[in-house]
Amino acid sequence: MQWTLVIPLKPLARAKSRLAAASGEGLRPGLALAFAQDTVAAAVACAAVRDVAVVTNDPLAGRELAALGARIVRDEPGGGLNAALAHGAALVRAQRPAAPLAALNADLPALRPAELARALGGAAPFPRAFMPDAAGIGTTLLCAGPGAELRPAFGARSRARHTASGAVELALDGVDSLRQDVDTGDDLRAALSLGVGPRTAAAAARLLISD
Repeated sequence: MQWTLVIPLKPLARAKSRLAAASGEGLRPGLALAFAQDTVAAAVACAAVRDVAVVTNDPLAGRELAALGARIVRDEPGGGLNAALAHGAALVRAQRPAAPLAALNADLPALRPAELARALGGAAPFPRAFMPDAAGIGTTLLCAGPGAELRPAFGARSRARHTASGAVELALDGVDSLRQDVDTGDDLRAALSLGVGPRTAAAAARLLISD
């Protein structure tokens, strides 16, 4: 099964606000872009992924992520994360009604293509399935098979909301890179320990130098 991934990304000026305490305001937008670049690069390289649609209104991010092979979708609703995901999913399904869809966080800088492929394969038997984050509270991946609506419910305690909506939680070992999203300095250190992509590594090196 070949999946279309929908990745939402806030304007970089507002992205990753909780990371500012560790990075400072000056470096935070660049880190957010680096996270998204490494996430998209890994997604594009995944054998189970047909294509990647990034929903964003940020012109710099749009150019950089398009250069990596993503399709850029304007965030016309402008109504937050779940509205952006629903918009992206609707555009994909308008062109390919039976397309299997997955919503993926844009802040997975350690993501490995093989681990993403394993999770997508695990989701294939179910109408809807999801992967919880490393903290066990949120969600990093939400999948909807052919004919199933995505019904995203990301945000605080999304693990519980996706479970309540009927999505199956994927119980897989060895997919740490898919679960490690980055919101705080501690999250970034955890991602760095897993091994991040080259753009995040470069951005994080600048962060360390500034300290």
